Amino acid sequence: MSQDASSMQQMANAIRALTMDAVQAANIGHPGMPMGMADVATVLYSDYLKFDPADPAWPDRDRFVLSAGHGSMLIYALLHLTGYEQPTMDDIRNFRQLGSPCAGHPENFLIDGVECTTGPLGQGLAMGVGMAIAERHLNAKFGDDVINHRTWVMAGDGCLMEGINHEAIGLAGHLKLGNLIVLWDDNNVTIDGSVDLSSSEDVLARYQATNWHTVSCDGHDPASIRAAIEEAIADPRPSIVACKTIIGKGSPNKQGTSGVHGAPLGEEEVAAARIELGWDYPPFEVPEKIMADWRALGERGNKANAAWKAALEASGKQADLANQLMSVADLAAPALEAYISGLAKDPPKVASRKASEMALTPLTEKLPQLIGGSADLTGSNNTKTKFTDPLTAENYGGRYLYYGIREFGMAAAMNGMMLHGGVVPYGGTFLIFSDYARNAIRLSALQKAGVVYVMTHDSIGLGEDGPTHQPVEQVMSLRLIPNLNVYRPADAIETAECWALALQTPGTPSVIALSRQNLPPVRGEGDEAWSALSNRCAKGAYRLKAAEAGRKVVLLATGSEVAVALDTAAALEAQGIGADVVSMPCQELFNMQDAAYKADIIPADVLVVSIEAGVTQGWERYTGVAGLNIGLDRFGASAPAAQLFEHFGFSAEKIVPQILEKLN
Repeated sequence: MSQDASSMQQMANAIRALTMDAVQAANIGHPGMPMGMADVATVLYSDYLKFDPADPAWPDRDRFVLSAGHGSMLIYALLHLTGYEQPTMDDIRNFRQLGSPCAGHPENFLIDGVECTTGPLGQGLAMGVGMAIAERHLNAKFGDDVINHRTWVMAGDGCLMEGINHEAIGLAGHLKLGNLIVLWDDNNVTIDGSVDLSSSEDVLARYQATNWHTVSCDGHDPASIRAAIEEAIADPRPSIVACKTIIGKGSPNKQGTSGVHGAPLGEEEVAAARIELGWDYPPFEVPEKIMADWRALGERGNKANAAWKAALEASGKQADLANQLMSVADLAAPALEAYISGLAKDPPKVASRKASEMALTPLTEKLPQLIGGSADLTGSNNTKTKFTDPLTAENYGGRYLYYGIREFGMAAAMNGMMLHGGVVPYGGTFLIFSDYARNAIRLSALQKAGVVYVMTHDSIGLGEDGPTHQPVEQVMSLRLIPNLNVYRPADAIETAECWALALQTPGTPSVIALSRQNLPPVRGEGDEAWSALSNRCAKGAYRLKAAEAGRKVVLLATGSEVAVALDTAAALEAQGIGADVVSMPCQELFNMQDAAYKADIIPADVLVVSIEAGVTQGWERYTGVAGLNIGLDRFGASAPAAQLFEHFGFSAEKIVPQILEKLN
């Protein structure tokens, strides 16, 4: 539905006007990118993007990702102009103000039509890779008549410079994701000034080397933009379109300079830009004719959605698609009932990473939404089951991704897959490498994307690889991230329970920290008829063993140290000192319990002792300053695991004397 050149120019100028007005009113923001890419965005929405403002969750809509999230006024203007319920013009007037959904960077949980939260540069593009993977997988399963759409990413120089870009485009090129098209705002300007201050690489050559199709266009000439996009659509590889633009186009004195990148134009320059653009309208006002042209695009999308629904009904695949799009929250625990009940009859001594693989077997058998993967550590993370064939360029219907050594790229791709819908991704790496992925894990939490991170080799218990690979501060530091559940299970049954819980929170991501070394069973008795209602990990902490003598001590422990706590309690009981053992697999869930439950589990009249093979900072919240914190406030060492636990004091023989000293 191409508009005539004059109409296209006016439509693009509406984006420019709303951008400069909103940024000026807020007295902060980034007008340059939206003003520079307004022409590209207008062509995209007019001629290519498949969307329906009346149904933002349409499963077969195109995904549009503004990776250069600092240019947020671009997406806010587009959503308003095309007829989405939000943002309203009042929302735009209050850009970057408290209570307005028009935040400084786009937030997917504030406005429908914002597919993902962007701003940390490079991650939007990497999430776009995940969305494209999800689309290809669902297309392989349901066919072109049900799922067949594109992912469009608008990215700037910063997105392409960030290290995650290397990881993301390598994965996309390897998987031949021809449904992914990146529109690069090639304006040669960063905040510091000209790009050549910091970079001299041939960007398109780098993309070509990773099996991408590349093409360039004049980002202010609709015909040139269309020709480039048509070429990108025709190529079976992922494509990047280098859109040569002038940053801040329309600002007569600041366009093309870094001065328009991240600051308001100023009242005088806004007035001059109005003259330059021929925009003779008051701030925050879009003429009826121009608004009608934009709204017509939304109405066209509504008709396309209706046609899709009719085709879906005719295909007979409605029920199957609905099942695929269904949340697994209510399905995970039932999928594990028989498995856990069977475990309880003969609890095994296995590493919790192996226990995770055992739990994943019935989960991946019964939940087709699950797509696993690992950052080149499949055999160590134990993330693949017999029900998950590889997802490759030759088989998008597979359910296991070999991400390569790309922890950050993997985490961001999983976010994109989860936000796309229809799949629930989990991915593995060593816990120590969570630091490589940390900003994407943080974005999982911020975006309410319930992906599952399988982080193995969770302590000094990994042994001989030494302190470079032994997590010390990682578990506690991950607990600092809001809306992230960090699980550290003690045995096979707890591991399965933690998997059930992780899949029950689609709006909260999870980290499951798992051991390399074998762990003795601490559960089994009473679990023979397990169900979701009997999940003891569900409250985050529970009394695993009650004191036999008069209770004087409560031992709090996680993961591999729960067995140490049981040994310690036995030694104390032998001396007439009653000791509870509390397993605390998830602090976040325990923190959500009511005061009565917390007081019952951690009473005020006893010595509270924490035992965890990691930093002690943070445990004072539960032990109090008068308590005792057994941990590791230093880096580890290279030696067999058993020797390290003894050397660093994680044994009943080393812990009991410290408790006796405290009691006396």
